[in-house]
Amino acid sequence: MPYHAKGLEQLGYVFEKDFYTLEKRGVVELVWKSDQPQPTEAECEAAKAEYDSQEYSRNRQAEYPSIEECVHAILDNQLDALQVKRQAVKDKYPKE
Repeated sequence: MPYHAKGLEQLGYVFEKDFYTLEKRGVVELVWKSDQPQPTEAECEAAKAEYDSQEYSRNRQAEYPSIEECVHAILDNQLDALQVKRQAVKDKYPKE
């Protein structure tokens, strides 16, 4: 069955603990190690779709001002400038 690692991770499974991938002659195969029942392909696909739908959020997180920058903006009374930076990131990665 074609499983996606991100789908399995979204379902709470851990790579190398619950499953791993094995490549033979260019074909990647999933090897199940967990004692838990293996999820269905549909469950895995749905979880991967959920993961993919949150890409904008992961991209935003990577580009938002850091906590340190936020603290400095608050202490230096620069909240308007901080909000401009945050909005620029939101505009770059809109919710779908």
